[in-house]
Amino acid sequence: MKTQHLWNGVQMCRLHAAIDPDAPLQMVEIPESWDKEAATAILNFCPEYYTDKSPIQADILASRWIFPLCRQTSTITPQDWETLLLFRQACPNDAIWKNNYNAKLGITINLAAFASSEKGFNARTYRHALHVATQTLRILHNQQSNNTNGELPFTKITKKPRYNDTLDLLSVPPKPTAGTIYLSNLDACLAQLGYDYDHPDSRDIACCIACFTTLLANIGCGSDFLPLLPDWNALPELSKEAKELWALASEEPETAQPRVNTSFSLPNNVADLLLGVETCGFHPNFSPLKENGHLKTSTLLRLFHRGYTLETALAALLSSETILALPSMQSQYAMHKALVGFVTHMPAKPDPITNPLFLKATLPRGVRKTLPPRRKGITQKASIAGRSLLLRTNEYEDGSLGELSITTTKENTMIKGLLDYLSQAVTIGLQYGASLDDYVDIFAYSHFGISGTVEGDPNAMYATSILDYCFRALSDIYLEKFLPDAPNNIREKENYSPMLPFQLSEDGEEVNKKILLSKKRNLKLVS
Repeated sequence: MKTQHLWNGVQMCRLHAAIDPDAPLQMVEIPESWDKEAATAILNFCPEYYTDKSPIQADILASRWIFPLCRQTSTITPQDWETLLLFRQACPNDAIWKNNYNAKLGITINLAAFASSEKGFNARTYRHALHVATQTLRILHNQQSNNTNGELPFTKITKKPRYNDTLDLLSVPPKPTAGTIYLSNLDACLAQLGYDYDHPDSRDIACCIACFTTLLANIGCGSDFLPLLPDWNALPELSKEAKELWALASEEPETAQPRVNTSFSLPNNVADLLLGVETCGFHPNFSPLKENGHLKTSTLLRLFHRGYTLETALAALLSSETILALPSMQSQYAMHKALVGFVTHMPAKPDPITNPLFLKATLPRGVRKTLPPRRKGITQKASIAGRSLLLRTNEYEDGSLGELSITTTKENTMIKGLLDYLSQAVTIGLQYGASLDDYVDIFAYSHFGISGTVEGDPNAMYATSILDYCFRALSDIYLEKFLPDAPNNIREKENYSPMLPFQLSEDGEEVNKKILLSKKRNLKLVS
């Protein structure tokens, strides 16, 4: 059988990628407009029997499910999915890529791919993409039902429910679901349209897009699944198309089609890697920078809509102007509350404790908080086992720790250098948002090197190391958490060496006299 290819005439490139950091690198061939994250997604979508190929070609991998799908219908062509994948507008989940008949079907839509700073939101292209996605899910759902457990489908004989009987109404089985359409990259879409995430108009636009998606996904399913009606004036590009969709979705068909759910994508969605989204689902961008330190596309777009260039934006920042305000958790809660009722399945409300996106809000990656020119702090002089040290700190305006310095006086250059560079590493972490609690958990009660009695600090009597004393002192000063001294039991029984002939060991037994005799020394008189 001749292998069928996609993207004829499209420039391809080969990259080395791995599913996880511990896995070996593999060669992947993808379109040149894609990035390395897309190559990683292709590896995740690759079936096990195809992983021994080198290189793993994305066009051949996609053709294995696109061409069989298009042979079953005349409403979808291979060119439709060629375009959606090439321009990173939509991507199926791994159940479709791997032909897994036991997993749930889903397709992720990249909302930012349908928005433009010049032309606004492309409603016609978005409607066509949703049509392709819904038809794909319904066709594969029927194929999945036929191939489950390797059995042929049996004709289902169902009893028509009597709607005048409440018990019969409750016993009616739910209508089948073909799959789910997941919306993603909402914040970047809003940036394309020139809106900030926390603006009230942004929530209205998000509701219009979600309602439009739910309407089209449920055409032919009956009026039981109609969403709420949004304010279409927030996004005029969708208003004309939405009226037509509302009329089609309100009709009661003779034979209802399988329902297609709508939702927003969640973290760890592999399809988001292939689509190159900045944030999954409806979540905002808590940082204006990528992991490599470059500005995100949404950041550049918002600067463009404000009339800034990179040079003028840098000048404004140097003059202490606030150009872009990062979104807060309250704006994310407001977006979640606004979208409820416009999609069939809304993800759970973000939890400020367990949600990893909240950690990004408290630890903005790539944003360093510098210390003020005039700063306060403490200087603590102490000694451990007779060896003196100086602990110096500098603070922010709110009194939080921003800089640390540990200096010894009688140690060799190697120990001084290690403590100096360790202090600089901890300082950089603190200024980039790392928690002092984490450093205290690691270094407190560390046992190595110089240890012994502490002098000069009434809050500590004994330290197991220099770092143990310093970070317990920082915990007491800046976290208001007093950590007691470690137990002074470093002497082990087998190494216990009594100083007096009749001194007893800890268990009360007399010291072996042979050990004492072996330690006698000959005296020599020196004049």
